[in-house]
Amino acid sequence: MLNILLAIVVSASIDSTTLMLGDQTAMHLQVTHDATEQVEMPAFGEVLQEGIEIVEKSPVDTTKLQDGRIRLTQDLTLTSFKDSLFAIDPVAVVSGGDTFLTDPLALNVVQPFEVDTTLAITDIKDIEQAPIWWWGILRWVLLAFGITLLAVGIGFLIYWLATRRKPQEEEIAPELLRPADEVALEKLDEIKAAKIWKDGKVKEYQTDLTDVVREYIGRRFEVRSSEKTSDETLRELKPILTGSQPSDISIQDGKALYERLKQMLQTADLVKFAKWHTTPDENESALTTAYDFVKETTPTQPSEGEKEASQA
Repeated sequence: MLNILLAIVVSASIDSTTLMLGDQTAMHLQVTHDATEQVEMPAFGEVLQEGIEIVEKSPVDTTKLQDGRIRLTQDLTLTSFKDSLFAIDPVAVVSGGDTFLTDPLALNVVQPFEVDTTLAITDIKDIEQAPIWWWGILRWVLLAFGITLLAVGIGFLIYWLATRRKPQEEEIAPELLRPADEVALEKLDEIKAAKIWKDGKVKEYQTDLTDVVREYIGRRFEVRSSEKTSDETLRELKPILTGSQPSDISIQDGKALYERLKQMLQTADLVKFAKWHTTPDENESALTTAYDFVKETTPTQPSEGEKEASQA
């Protein structure tokens, strides 16, 4: 089936002229022309013509022949869902102002089975229930169970290790095993020997001095002086030093010692918080007061806290 005109040859062929309803067949379009000719191939949509659908169309393939001519080929995949004998219209190919047509083709679409139009529309097959995938469900259940067991096992292991450890005895600082007055006097000797206030380190000097006294007060009288202000510390010490509260010490002039301690702590507060500048005599006096306070409040018998520390 050829159409020859002006050195342009167009042809169309189909693989199968008989087609079962819904099946597919291929239609081949071929155009041969001189290299000097400009050919416009047809633009196909989704339908070739009424009743015939285009399922797929290949790109136009260009081949140069040995004689210098050009061959264009394109394949169309056709299908139909209508029981009928179709006359496929010629395909038009345009070159310049001329149109070239392929010969018409025939396509017979056959219904493979009888359709009783008197019956109601029904499903082709009954609805089937998908089988339950028991192994898949069991696998996930076992995985979850295994993870739970692993977590519980790790928890018990951590608990067992924690409870198995023997509680470590609290380490007591070596200085707490010695009498409070002995430790305090030793630290005061170090402060006296350093004399850092002579190097202008008055604040550090006053801080070190009051720290020793407050530590001694905490161990000697069980007053948490390090956590209290000077006024709070003095308020708790006053009944002990002035004799209005029974104690295990005997001070010749407790009121005077209290006033000296008060003066020392208040002066230290002024230096630390108000940038007070003390004189050399005041620095020496503070150290003397610290020595006297420790010595005059040292009991003849160790305190209960010191006994417990020494026994430990």
